[in-house]
Amino acid sequence: MALGSGTTPVLVGVGPDGALPVARTAARVAAAHGRALHLMHAFNWAAMEAPAVTASRSHAEELLAEATVAANQSEPDVPVTAEIIEGSAVATLVRKSETAFLVAVGDGGMAHCDRCIPADSPAVQVAARADCPVLVARQEPPPTGPVLVGVDGSASAEIALAWAYACASRHRSHLLVVWVVESDAAVGEAADRLAALVARHGAGQRGVMVECRVVRGEPGDVLVEQSRAAQLVVVAARGDEPWRGMLGAVSQSLLYHAPAPVLVVRGVSGPPADDGPGHPAGRDQRP
Repeated sequence: MALGSGTTPVLVGVGPDGALPVARTAARVAAAHGRALHLMHAFNWAAMEAPAVTASRSHAEELLAEATVAANQSEPDVPVTAEIIEGSAVATLVRKSETAFLVAVGDGGMAHCDRCIPADSPAVQVAARADCPVLVARQEPPPTGPVLVGVDGSASAEIALAWAYACASRHRSHLLVVWVVESDAAVGEAADRLAALVARHGAGQRGVMVECRVVRGEPGDVLVEQSRAAQLVVVAARGDEPWRGMLGAVSQSLLYHAPAPVLVVRGVSGPPADDGPGHPAGRDQRP
């Protein structure tokens, strides 16, 4: 697939904190999936006096220019556009998510906030309300590890697995699939179900090396620990009723504490049909 040939873009929320890391991360994702990149900065002009509006707009233009340079340096072949919007950043990103391939936002440093639960974080609000997958980027670049996904047999976990396969294929990465159980007695059954699940979803994904693990523990804690060596974590927004808003406990744990970028997916289907094999050969990218 030629770069920028996808019909919907990767939409990037560019804020005052972490604009360059999220632009670089989003550019890699856009390149891997053959999408264009659209950078957006939003602020409320109505609440400002005229001098403040001028200064804020000038600052917004500088942010977008710097983010564009960062994206171009990361992936020179990805088409990049930029836009300044009046209004709430969260509300605008949620509204525009209806026509985006995915939305990328920075985490605002919350991965390093061990004792706080920033429920009002813009990243959390967007991940909870967007109509498309949401990629929450970190300030530090991830390692060149696997794409990690947690499954539990639910329909939403299968959707997350489909996205994880697509991401692993696009990024030329191997895939780590983890099923967390509460007791040793459940390990055998979970291992059998996991093997069947991976076999079913991997039937059309040639070239993706897969490692399966069944781990005893608490799902959020286990996946956060496993994420320390991952280049990307894919998680369902919630375990049940995946089309509804809000986030489940596991997705929140990963958003707050995983050091790797987190892709939160919601819906009743996997990636778009054009998101399969056919990406440029030889690309080896981190998300």
